[in-house]
Amino acid sequence: MINEIPKVRFAPSPTGYLHVGGLRTALYNYLYAKHNNGEFILRIEDTDRNRYVEGALENLIESIKWCGLEYDEGPGKEGKYGPYLQSQRLALYKKYSEELIEKGLAYYCFCTPERLEALKKEQQQQKLPQAKYDKHCLRSNKAEIEAKLKSGIQKVVRLNVEPNQKIIFEDVIHGRVEFDSNNVDDQVLIKSDGYPTYHLANVVDDHSMKITHVIRGEEWLSSTPKHILLYDFFGWEKPVFAHLPLLLNPNRSKLSKRQGDVAVEDYRAKGYLKDALVNFVALLGWNAGDDKEFYSMNELIEKFSLERVNKSGAVFDLEKLNWLNAEHLRKKTDEELLSLLKFEIHNNLELKSQSYSDEYLLNVVNAMKERVSFINEFLTKSPYFFITPLEYEETAQQKSWKYETPEQLKKLRNAFSLLNNPAKEDYEHALKNVAAELNIGVGKLIHPLRLSVSGMSTGPGVYDILHILGKGEVLKRIDTAVEKIK
Repeated sequence: MINEIPKVRFAPSPTGYLHVGGLRTALYNYLYAKHNNGEFILRIEDTDRNRYVEGALENLIESIKWCGLEYDEGPGKEGKYGPYLQSQRLALYKKYSEELIEKGLAYYCFCTPERLEALKKEQQQQKLPQAKYDKHCLRSNKAEIEAKLKSGIQKVVRLNVEPNQKIIFEDVIHGRVEFDSNNVDDQVLIKSDGYPTYHLANVVDDHSMKITHVIRGEEWLSSTPKHILLYDFFGWEKPVFAHLPLLLNPNRSKLSKRQGDVAVEDYRAKGYLKDALVNFVALLGWNAGDDKEFYSMNELIEKFSLERVNKSGAVFDLEKLNWLNAEHLRKKTDEELLSLLKFEIHNNLELKSQSYSDEYLLNVVNAMKERVSFINEFLTKSPYFFITPLEYEETAQQKSWKYETPEQLKKLRNAFSLLNNPAKEDYEHALKNVAAELNIGVGKLIHPLRLSVSGMSTGPGVYDILHILGKGEVLKRIDTAVEKIK
């Protein structure tokens, strides 16, 4: 083994948001490291300058940290293997590419884009299984190469893949994997702009940073033969490879933005708890060998192993994520929910100027926490705790608001007005007494009362609502409803 302490890395490109597939890769690396008392590195693969997006790096780091994946080394947390942005490591890639050229294991290619396009079309017309470079520039003699280098002709550096070889490696998830070198292209290692491609930079950095396990998406499985060749050409020990299954839509197609949200920031904006999202993503392709589905981060760290990762694609089931979000929300303490609710109120344009005591909000939390799946539902499902209702549910009016209702509610209002600092039981006794006086069932009062104070026909117990709102607010709302509802 390269290093007794497991060392893993998550190496995203700053080309946009953090995809949930990227989060899964980062999470599995993090869990593996923490389970084995290892180290988790964040490395930014920013050598594709055409796809670089301004602000994407900061977004990636923010999303990773929001999910609780604190890295041991990386941008802003320098260690002995930095720098951690590949664009700051160009001299290293140049050095190693030149070493390969000297050994005849890589070569300069001066072919124009036009020649390469013509070659590709010719191979397609011949119905070859894949387009490959034809080693044209490998046949140049030393004098020709020197002349072209001096003239400044645009060039790249290509890997010199020997034909008719078997490239074999073991993958933790897929087992023995075998490739025919005839199907492996002479991959570009250094582009014409001097930047390395993913393949060279990836291998050089994993070796230089002493990475022991490369845990990444299955889409990189077909690139691994090129990486195996590079390790062999350099004479370096290979890391352990584990290629994670694809994420799929319910229809088994590859997860894509066309079918729904795929960015971590989208789920965060919609109010998903980070604990629920991490729990859900962990189960996309892994299980501990039992039926358990609810996990905290510490439990995931304790249980995780690469051997329990599935080969087959994992279906992204939004209903399961919603269920997990509700479960995680209910497991939180009232104080944690209070903090989240205050943050939600602060970010609500209509409510941010309002002032609510912690005691009041804790009462709301207690009344609603079994009825909500998201923090924002404290506001959307029980807006009456924060704003006096201006409208009243139409169907509830038709069902519960009769000709005699206003007069009955006035009597109830008068009974409430006589209560001194009432508890919810006091409201209940008063209502039952008024119902008895009027010789009607309590439902004749409860339903229009609920409508009056909340504008809605559903919610927590009506006496809980009355107690939370307080007597003064209850009396005002009854007066308003009697005036407005005709």
